[in-house]
Amino acid sequence: MQINRSAELSEAPPAPVPLVLIDEKDPTIARHSPAPGGDPSTPLSVGAPRVLLVDDNQKTLARAKSVLSASCLVVGTMSNGQAALEAVESLNPDVIVLDMSMPGMSGLEVAQRLRATGARARIVFLTVHDEEELILAARNAGALGYVVKPRLVSDLELAIREACAGRPFQSPVR
Repeated sequence: MQINRSAELSEAPPAPVPLVLIDEKDPTIARHSPAPGGDPSTPLSVGAPRVLLVDDNQKTLARAKSVLSASCLVVGTMSNGQAALEAVESLNPDVIVLDMSMPGMSGLEVAQRLRATGARARIVFLTVHDEEELILAARNAGALGYVVKPRLVSDLELAIREACAGRPFQSPVR
């Protein structure tokens, strides 16, 4: 069988199609590797999600990093919002876990600035606050996840997994 290469060359190349992979830890979750310039609403990583942790409490950072160590690649820990904003481009996280209340710049402000710059990372809040108005403010700032700190161990990994899949997650509140 002879293939007519000249006919193939005259046609425009096909648009890139995102590759679909099955998550090794949970085969019910499909992940898409984004095509260059791909839709930011599609899941971002192939394999373990790259996570940036941002909290002014060092014990919380250490605990979150420990909880996520088996399922995520923690690419950085920051103790304030400004440092997180400066590191996002170089660290290229899939998910940014933000504390709501930090000195200098709140997590809400960080999330709003990230959205304004077109950052592709998904946002999950990890906070002590469980008031409905703050949960709504987090959603309005572009967050997909909202985890209350007392549920860090049980909910944070799930919230990140859901955020990577483009689905919202919220810890049960009082």
